[in-house]
Amino acid sequence: MSPEINRPRNRTDMMDRWWVWQFALVTLATVYLSPSHGKSTEFFSDTVINNVVANPRTGRLYVGAVNALYQLNPDLRIESRTETGPKRDNRQCTPPVTDACEEAKDTDNHNKLLLVHGAKDVLVVCGSVFRGICSLRNLSNVEQRLYFSDTKGEKSYVASAEESVSVVGVMSYFTKDKDNFTVFLVGKGYGSHDSTKLISTRILQDYGDWVVFDSIIEASAVQANPFVLRYLHDFRFAFKDGGFVYFLFSRTLGVQDTKNFTFISRMCEDDQGYYSYTELQLNCSATNKYNKAQAAYVATPGEALAKSMTSSGQHGPVSAHDKVLFVTFTSDEDSSTSAMCMYPLRSVNKRLVEIIGACYSNNGIINEKAAVYSPYSSKSEELCSSNNQNNMAIRYNCGAEFLPSPLASKAEFALTSEPSLVHKGHMTAVAVAVEMGHAVAFLGTATGEVLKVHLSARPEVYGRALGEVTASKVNKNLLFDSSLQHVYIANEKKITKVPVQACHLKTDCHSCVSMKDPYCGWCVLEGKCTRKQECSRSTEENTWLWSPNQQCVQIQAFNPPNLSCKKTRQVDISVPTLPRVRPPDTLYCVFGSVVSGAVMSVDGQVLVTCSLPSPAEIPPTPDRQDYVSVPVKILVNNKIEVTSGEYHFYNCAATVRKNQNAPCIACVTSEWGCQWNAQDHSCSDSDDLIGGDHIVKPRQPDSCPQFESPEPLLIPVGFKIPISFQGRNLDIYMGRRFAIGTELMKHTEEDVTQEQGSKFKFKGYEFAYDKEQEVNVSFHIKDRDTERKIDSTLTVVLYNCSVGREDCSLCKHADAKYQCVWCAASRTCVYRELCSSPQPAQCPNPQITDIIPRFGPLNGRISVTIKGSNMGIKKEDIKKITVAGVECVHQEERYSVSTSVVCEIGPARRVPPFDLPVEPPNSGAVQIEVEGGRSGTSQVIFTYRDPKPVAVHPGKGPAAGGTVITITGKDLDTATKDDVSVTVGGAPCEVLSFGTQITCMTGKNRGQKVPSDLLTVTVKYGKNTTKEIQEAFQYSDNPKIIDYNPKASFVCGGRRIVVVGSGFDLIQRAKMRVQATSEQVPQASAPVEFVQETLSKNDTVLQFYSPSVNSSLDAQSLRTILQLDNMTEELENFVYHPDPSFNELAKNVITETSIIIVTGRGFSKAMTAKEAQAFVGDASCHVNILQDDKLILEAPSSQPRARSKRLRRDTTNDLLELVVKFGHGEWIVGSVYYARKDDIPLAIIIPAVIVPMLLFIAVSVYCYRRKSQQAEREYEKVKHQLENLEESVRDRCKKEFTDLMIEMEDHTNDLSEARMPFLDYKTYTDRNFFLPSKDGANDTMITGKIQIPEARRAIVAQALNQFSNLLNSKTFLINFIHTLESRPDFNARARGYFASLLTVALHGKLEYYTDIMRTLLLELMDEHVQSKNPKLMLRRSETVVERMLCNWMSICLYQFLRDTAGEPLYKLFKALKHQVEKGPVDAKMKKAKYTLNDTGLLGDDVEYSVLTLQVLVHGEGPDVTPVKVLNCDTVSQVKEKIIDQVYRNLPYSQRPKVDSVALEWRPGSTGQILSDLDLTSQKEGRWKRLNTLAHYNVRDNATLVLSRVLHTQSFHQHQDSYEEKNALLEDDNTFHLVRPADEIDEVKSKRGSMKDKAMTKAITEIYLTRLLSVKGTLQQFVDDFFRSVLCSSSVVPPAVKYFFDFLDEQAQRHDNVDEETLHIWKTNSLPMRFWVNILRNPHFIFDVHVTEVVDASLHVISQTFMDACTKTEHKLSRESPSNKLLYAKEISTYKKMVDDYYKGIRQMVPVSDQDMNTHLAEVSRQHTDKLNTQVALHQLYQYASKYYDVIIQSLDEDPAAQNKQLTLRLQQIAAALENKVTDL
Repeated sequence: MSPEINRPRNRTDMMDRWWVWQFALVTLATVYLSPSHGKSTEFFSDTVINNVVANPRTGRLYVGAVNALYQLNPDLRIESRTETGPKRDNRQCTPPVTDACEEAKDTDNHNKLLLVHGAKDVLVVCGSVFRGICSLRNLSNVEQRLYFSDTKGEKSYVASAEESVSVVGVMSYFTKDKDNFTVFLVGKGYGSHDSTKLISTRILQDYGDWVVFDSIIEASAVQANPFVLRYLHDFRFAFKDGGFVYFLFSRTLGVQDTKNFTFISRMCEDDQGYYSYTELQLNCSATNKYNKAQAAYVATPGEALAKSMTSSGQHGPVSAHDKVLFVTFTSDEDSSTSAMCMYPLRSVNKRLVEIIGACYSNNGIINEKAAVYSPYSSKSEELCSSNNQNNMAIRYNCGAEFLPSPLASKAEFALTSEPSLVHKGHMTAVAVAVEMGHAVAFLGTATGEVLKVHLSARPEVYGRALGEVTASKVNKNLLFDSSLQHVYIANEKKITKVPVQACHLKTDCHSCVSMKDPYCGWCVLEGKCTRKQECSRSTEENTWLWSPNQQCVQIQAFNPPNLSCKKTRQVDISVPTLPRVRPPDTLYCVFGSVVSGAVMSVDGQVLVTCSLPSPAEIPPTPDRQDYVSVPVKILVNNKIEVTSGEYHFYNCAATVRKNQNAPCIACVTSEWGCQWNAQDHSCSDSDDLIGGDHIVKPRQPDSCPQFESPEPLLIPVGFKIPISFQGRNLDIYMGRRFAIGTELMKHTEEDVTQEQGSKFKFKGYEFAYDKEQEVNVSFHIKDRDTERKIDSTLTVVLYNCSVGREDCSLCKHADAKYQCVWCAASRTCVYRELCSSPQPAQCPNPQITDIIPRFGPLNGRISVTIKGSNMGIKKEDIKKITVAGVECVHQEERYSVSTSVVCEIGPARRVPPFDLPVEPPNSGAVQIEVEGGRSGTSQVIFTYRDPKPVAVHPGKGPAAGGTVITITGKDLDTATKDDVSVTVGGAPCEVLSFGTQITCMTGKNRGQKVPSDLLTVTVKYGKNTTKEIQEAFQYSDNPKIIDYNPKASFVCGGRRIVVVGSGFDLIQRAKMRVQATSEQVPQASAPVEFVQETLSKNDTVLQFYSPSVNSSLDAQSLRTILQLDNMTEELENFVYHPDPSFNELAKNVITETSIIIVTGRGFSKAMTAKEAQAFVGDASCHVNILQDDKLILEAPSSQPRARSKRLRRDTTNDLLELVVKFGHGEWIVGSVYYARKDDIPLAIIIPAVIVPMLLFIAVSVYCYRRKSQQAEREYEKVKHQLENLEESVRDRCKKEFTDLMIEMEDHTNDLSEARMPFLDYKTYTDRNFFLPSKDGANDTMITGKIQIPEARRAIVAQALNQFSNLLNSKTFLINFIHTLESRPDFNARARGYFASLLTVALHGKLEYYTDIMRTLLLELMDEHVQSKNPKLMLRRSETVVERMLCNWMSICLYQFLRDTAGEPLYKLFKALKHQVEKGPVDAKMKKAKYTLNDTGLLGDDVEYSVLTLQVLVHGEGPDVTPVKVLNCDTVSQVKEKIIDQVYRNLPYSQRPKVDSVALEWRPGSTGQILSDLDLTSQKEGRWKRLNTLAHYNVRDNATLVLSRVLHTQSFHQHQDSYEEKNALLEDDNTFHLVRPADEIDEVKSKRGSMKDKAMTKAITEIYLTRLLSVKGTLQQFVDDFFRSVLCSSSVVPPAVKYFFDFLDEQAQRHDNVDEETLHIWKTNSLPMRFWVNILRNPHFIFDVHVTEVVDASLHVISQTFMDACTKTEHKLSRESPSNKLLYAKEISTYKKMVDDYYKGIRQMVPVSDQDMNTHLAEVSRQHTDKLNTQVALHQLYQYASKYYDVIIQSLDEDPAAQNKQLTLRLQQIAAALENKVTDL
């Protein structure tokens, strides 16, 4: 199993949270080398999760789901699981449900209530079956049911049998007769088969007449009346505070109105009659828009929220420590939104006291209004009384029998709060935490996400805590872990543990503060985003900048603000928010790449002073700029950036670039304060030392020498006009000549002449320009001598009369200032001076070039546009228009000068006589008359005609509209598209195209229901013409979508989605659209949408490819919509999942098996094996199996071509790309190649083949002549076998692997921890410690029996306790062990047994045991190191301490086995057993066809076939179990396989044994008992063959009956069930499949005896290839097991880390211990000492049976594991054992795994002694009481007794022992235990 699934990735928090040990059954939270501790942990449930509760003391979670109950540790690993359903039940049945209730059927058990009663270690669990009876379970192990009874009748029905009825509860207490009882209060809605009690108090013990779960308070008032009204209670939350119990629920008011209102009810905890029960209505928003409570949470608000709540004035004063109730509500009036409101409990209680006080003292009136009524009763209004005692509500704060109850507030006196947050969508859960005084709410939504909200004065959603996207709503039980570091989010079938913050993911200040996360802030001096407590100097000002403040350290100002790039000096940088930097921290400034030290001064303001770079280090000034920006950074300690900015170095010389025509003005007006030197014509830094008339100082542009004020300002094109202008400040240029120019003067410059004074002139230029009517022209002026430009601000406007004035009217329309005239000669508009001919007084006649449209309807009233020229200068110039002789009304507002006139035509003329049916001549020209009597006639003809629409196609469409219909007929293209409108039955139809046919898109049918009639389609031309097509179109019902599949896609899209429904034929365009919700996309931009057209469609099925979606969008917030024409249907349950991820290929060679395994994550989220595609090169390969983390592909058997031409050309490598394709997503997973033999040059191949061939032929011919017919046949047979073998091995591997994977998938699909037969702790330790002892399973320690006379038991027990105390003396124990080990008769077996006894005896103090072990190990180490052979240490278990270490590892790794390594080991064992039993197994020889062990290989090809037997178990009902067996199996083997299958859900120890069952076959009327040997057994000479199914001729599908045998001899549990029987059969020479080789009957002809033997040997060797086939088949399982054991990046048990660190320390202590020795020590202490043992003996951890044949193969795997752990290289030869050769290739990989494992452990965070002791103490606490400690002490004492005198002597010689009087203590114990006479 991939370690990805359930692992937290937290490394840094590990040391902080070491206390996790005290309640972790699972070993330490997994250590990851990657720093991403934001990764979430997940738990998946098979069924819907109903309730989640936490035990605050241990941090454990309890999950109540449908039919299951889980106990999870804080990291969501399953500690315990139990099935709670389905149960045979029916709501009509009264428990206990028996067969008498005929309606009973399997019914799902929904969890209704879970309550933790920590003080008594009890979990209250209530389900929906059996009328809601509860049970009590053990908090530490929920599988253990402490109490359940279904016989106590109605009083014990607690919850509800209906799914929809909600139940809440809270633990409390109850007093009676001075006794105090634990009870729980239950709030429950009304179900039709439940009791009507809304609130009940349930007791947890039997007392008097009360039974467990009895309802002990009869308060008839607080219940719904089943006969009158139903209040529809929906209980959401229950809690206790300040001696009161509160329930939060919504209900109706009991009248017929179904509107819900939310109430909080309160009563005293120990209220004997619910007299204090009072309900207060809670309103969320002033209008109570949000009226239905969904979830709630009680928490303190923290200072910030308390302040903001107080200042809002809504709630009265609220302090940081007050409790506040946070509630999420939905709205009945607007179901799309929800809100969260806050109610301080102080306000709730205050309002409740007012209500109660009003009722007790004031007739229920407040402010002259009735405020109180009594719910659930028909009591009249005179409920309340009046007495003028104002403090009644305080005096009787728990009510009383004589006072009115129950009470409820009227709606006007509801407690109202304004919503703090409104959310689009439903909020289904809420939890609130306080970080640094700020409240943060986590709000679960109906779409599966959790919003993080900072509850400030203006609460805002600052983030989302997501597990993986689920789209199922968040369960209302939203919980924090005990450290408040994580939140547990429960969805429909999943719980995710998500960190409350992910500050560390942001790496710079701006991204850190932009999160606005109250948990985070920027730690300035460390340069990271952290929580406040993680920032070392966060208490100081400005060192930690809180994220919601949105501020980073910023540079406020530089002094000087900028500097010339020619200078250098120091700069003061003002950084107001810079934290104090004090030694040893140092500050640096970095300008660009120049680093300099900085000094910080705080004097009124915070200044950082540093040196600017020298001019040479300043980068050059960029083009088009007069400064260069240099980035500035302030660093702490030369590596952490505190803030940054930019510093400007200006360059005065570059300022003139800004305006080349006025260099001086550009220079002195620049922001840098530059000065201009007119003599040098240069701009430079301001310098007061330089003076003179030629210097222009900064900001004095008027002092610059310059030319200005041109005259005239308007210049026409094509005509020279002289321009005069002024000069100023030109003294310095006295007597110089100037030239003027501009871009439009085409590189020529004209001379400037100076007139009197400062006036200048140039004679003008004939400009050419025709791009626009006007353009600005700027002139420059140069000094002729120096070619330098002198400032010029001369700009004039150049204009062209002819641009845009193409006719006379337009020309005359021009502004008079331009002096444009229409020149008749050239027929153009020109400047007045350019036209020599006289100007005409009037323009020519109008000309008409076009009319739009050319056709109009007979009734007219459409607009006609007339295009042409000279049609007037203003709209009044148009005098008359006629069209085809009909007057046309001018529409003045649409007139365009000269070129366009629009008018509306009237109806066509009727020519007399009017009654003749002759077609009138309704066409003619257009005439227009303008001012001055000019007129024009068009060449184009306008025609009146009558359009006739005839038909509509299609004639049907959906009522939602969107159908494009086509209208056909005659003359439809009359008028224009703008004049035409179409309606269908009165509903507008949008015109899409207009011509000889009209198309339009239908709108939505306007009626309430779809009309059955055919509707009229109406086409309207203009204002006066309407044409109808009767009965042309029919609206039909909208298409219906029934279902669609699949319901998920990856964001890459391309998955084929099939939509099933009806009415799709009506649809013309079907699209699948995916929209991102508005929250994802900024408001301004258009909505993001992804669209896919249909793939195929018919009336009932649509097919789409799911659209590809932008992967940056949050897949969870996408909406998928089906657009069918105008109809849209949201596919609500369609989910987009992030694309899957692929790991690197573990193996990229394709062997004969052709199987490729691809691993990764998330495959099955939106893909199946059928849909997935894979390609090797250009060939497709079949996807056999697709699991979430694994793909198994079948590659093409022959090598395909490369996919791309590039790879094809590159013939040097045979790498082929392996591509996996899911829909549109393609991933290149890696490169693969086909295994092939090494290439040998042809020149060698040919002779090497031909020469042996010729020789072979010659020899063959020679032999052939001499051979007998017999030999020839034998040879043929062998040859044939070889050929078949080669073919079959390849096929078999491929087939077997696929078969095994499919069968194992069936096996492992339901493999949860509960299904794996793990041994309990005691049996596990017994088997590990004592099973290998000489007595085996009968060992006293395993049986737990010792013979002690009754009379002496108390004395013995007391003495053993004293002996236990004595063993707890380190001096005594070390002495004891040394003394024993010094005795020669204390052999290795005795030492091991002694160590195991010691382990059990000291199990209660494992810390002490570890200390003893360390002490002894140090002695052992010194001994080996001094004797110069350190490598031999720990090699064997010859000393007590070596066995102690072995046992210590067994203890510490038990939980790791259960959590991590157990599953792959069990799968390996199951796969191996399955593989072995697939083929024949010889029951006598213990050899199998399929094995990994060559000595256990069945050397004959036994013919067999697979049978499926239908097995009936006698006395267990009519159900048959199909069992696969082989017809060559003995009857005992068949029984084994049947027992394995029939009792597969029972552990081995609970199954019947083979000897205790009989197998009967009933082929006909008589039955036949099958057995291994009977009178029918076949004999071959003196050999007798065991009976097989083939012997009895049992056929496929035969029915066999399995029954228990009563007279079975007591069978002591031995290793193998049929080994004893074999002993009985031994005298008979029995055999099963093969007779022993050396005893083949001598009858055989002796002629070819040597030859025969050789042949037999050869053929046996052939079968060795089977080993390969089995190895290939099992490879994946072997790899998975090795990986789980040798993976340091996953879970590493703390004991391993602790012990390896101890070895590392000791190695450093000794000089002559090198790396190799250390490697050997580690190997001997863990892999060799523990893992090899477990691998060889799976029955040490699982309740399974390991047969000899399976054991032989396990031996090979464990040998491989041992080889992998050694450093020595194994030289392989042909003589090497076949099991070494078998795994030769993998050994190097495994060796690397071992090395990496040791390295990885070395790099882990160390485990301290204290942490280790905590862990060990926990193990002691959990398990010691299960072990036979007393027996162990008794057995240990036997050794003390045996060596009593030597021990006494040794103690006497030890001064430390004398001090502690150890001798005396031992003598006292001896006296008590053995009546030994002591010299006391």
